[in-house]
Amino acid sequence: MAVEINSKIVSYSVKKVVEEPPLAEENPLTVRIPSRPEGTLEAVSEKISYVGAEGRKKVYLLVSFMPVQGVLNGKQVVIERPVEFFFPSGQLSSEHQWITATMRSLSLAARGGYVTQAVADLRKVAWDKGLVRCGMNRWGKPMFHDSEVAAIAWSIQQILYRRGFLDQDGNQVPVEALVSRYAHRLTYGHPWKPPVHEEEEASPGGAVSAIGGGSHEGGENGEGPVVVGHCPECRGELIMMDGCPTCYAGCGWSKCG
Repeated sequence: MAVEINSKIVSYSVKKVVEEPPLAEENPLTVRIPSRPEGTLEAVSEKISYVGAEGRKKVYLLVSFMPVQGVLNGKQVVIERPVEFFFPSGQLSSEHQWITATMRSLSLAARGGYVTQAVADLRKVAWDKGLVRCGMNRWGKPMFHDSEVAAIAWSIQQILYRRGFLDQDGNQVPVEALVSRYAHRLTYGHPWKPPVHEEEEASPGGAVSAIGGGSHEGGENGEGPVVVGHCPECRGELIMMDGCPTCYAGCGWSKCG
């Protein structure tokens, strides 16, 4: 609509565009999530099998993930974080109470933004019942852990690694990489997956580095548990555990019963 000016113009000014203040930085890795959100979350279900002094055991774990927003370099970003660790109700025997309690604590740590450190600390837990065999390392060698707690913690690290949240050594992936991996998911419709073939080099002398502390792939001088024979039941390797030859190939046979 045209406006007629009937008076003399004595001055003028140019209206300046008001710039919005930059967004405050907010690390999406440490954003606190008050509680598990309502509705459906994507989850990974895994069967964890390990062998210790009491023979072979199997447990099932669920890890739920959700997108979390934050601000990085003044821009809004989204990453995927674990927010819930769950132990299905069919495994609530007395010996599994500690697993249920640990999963609750890990869920709190995940929503608080420090789950990486919490899982790494569990890797350091030891007991007096000997080593626990669980999983294989990147070179296809059996992994030995200081306790059942450490074995399950290592398994959780592997779940988070395959999901792209941790690297293969159990360290936190930088936020920039998490942003890129979640964008990959939105673009291609499936989560980022680690490469099938990774070029890894063993340390000098053939020693293998474990993920975090509290795991063993060797005996004296870090070279692995000493093999003392073969199992009469399954012909697997026997190693010394609490002074008794014990099968770590899977059946859990022990000479001491």
